[in-house]
Amino acid sequence: MPTAIIADDERLMRDQLRMRLGQVWPELDIIGEAKNGDEAIELVDQLKPDFTFLDIRMPGKTGMEAASAIGTKSHIVFVTAYDAYAVEAFERGAVDYVLKPPEPERLQITVDRLKTRLSKPAADVNASVTAMLSQLAEKIAAPKPAHLQWIQASIGQDLRMIPVEEILFFRSDEKYTCVQTERYEALIRKPVRDLAEELDPALFWQIHRATLVNVNAIEGVTRDIRGRHLVMIKGRSERLEVSRSFLHLFKQM
Repeated sequence: MPTAIIADDERLMRDQLRMRLGQVWPELDIIGEAKNGDEAIELVDQLKPDFTFLDIRMPGKTGMEAASAIGTKSHIVFVTAYDAYAVEAFERGAVDYVLKPPEPERLQITVDRLKTRLSKPAADVNASVTAMLSQLAEKIAAPKPAHLQWIQASIGQDLRMIPVEEILFFRSDEKYTCVQTERYEALIRKPVRDLAEELDPALFWQIHRATLVNVNAIEGVTRDIRGRHLVMIKGRSERLEVSRSFLHLFKQM
């Protein structure tokens, strides 16, 4: 039975990739998961998987750096969301790759390629990786944008990549954070306090310890019979409570 590990700093993405691989390649045994490149390197040494699915951008060692360290110990499959220049290189056959979010049709192509490689030594397959890594390392290692540009959120068993400008507001409870757009509601596990540090403060205002709102989605502010300030959202019936500590945001309104 072929074996693999998955390395991605987003748990939802690991879950999604595991599920999709189970659909298109049920014989593949996912024997480990890693949250960063360093953990991936350790798992490869410990578990010796046939395949290693590496997210290109991870904290600590990136997927590219981890691939260099792993070398010929495992067949490398890169996971990428938006690195178009890397995808072009992968399409030329240097290595295999999976696009985020993983779609069954495209994932099936990757799986078919991987199956043909089971009979080949990783040293032979990965011979071209070193040259490609040296060409792309500088671009891949470029800093991430200062603020989040999109959110990975789950809707049932599916994972959505949501541009932040499409999000009306975030609202947390004890376990999850609701991501509300005009068309649907999704869920993430990241709390509002973490999102507030990663989102552009000019675009998203924190109005409550459990609520972030897109400034462009604000229709106005009203008061209820208890004197609480409530934010009205364009085109929606929700009223989002404003904590006293955040009332200063609306003094100019």
